[in-house]
Amino acid sequence: MPLHKVPWVVGYRYVGDDKLTKRVKKVWKPQLLQRELYSEILDTKFAVTVTARTLDLIDAAYGFDFYILKTPEEDLCSKFGMDLKRGMLLRLARQDPQLHPDNPQKRAAIYDKYKEFVIPEAEAEWVGLTLDEAVEKQRLLEEKDPTPLFKVYVEELIGQLEQQALSEPVVVQKRASRE
Repeated sequence: MPLHKVPWVVGYRYVGDDKLTKRVKKVWKPQLLQRELYSEILDTKFAVTVTARTLDLIDAAYGFDFYILKTPEEDLCSKFGMDLKRGMLLRLARQDPQLHPDNPQKRAAIYDKYKEFVIPEAEAEWVGLTLDEAVEKQRLLEEKDPTPLFKVYVEELIGQLEQQALSEPVVVQKRASRE
């Protein structure tokens, strides 16, 4: 059975490369390698099962982070890869100060290096979600009790009236007493 959605090729071959012999069923499986890959944006090492082609693609993209960020979802074919992509995009969108908290120059250099991939945080939260996860996220967003606009505007008006009352000088007049 294929591991990590890596396809197996099933076919037939001749015994001893002699076309006069009978054909034998053959399954070609990719060579899977266990590698530790480092993400500069997430500042974490990941132990990942990859193929030699994946390692070549990472080298061609000039690094693991660039490979994950540049590769479209259809080519990644991995929930893990899309989760990494979402995490990276969120960290870039938030300009997370937890990345190298003791070295702001290194943090700024990393954010500058990947600035072409920065997207709004609201958009980054949806990247790579499965249909079920997206539906659940939308349901939770709609489920939150929205405050009616009437209450928002009333509070805003009260605040403006209080500001106006505080900014105007109060004139106190003495009334003539009736005797």
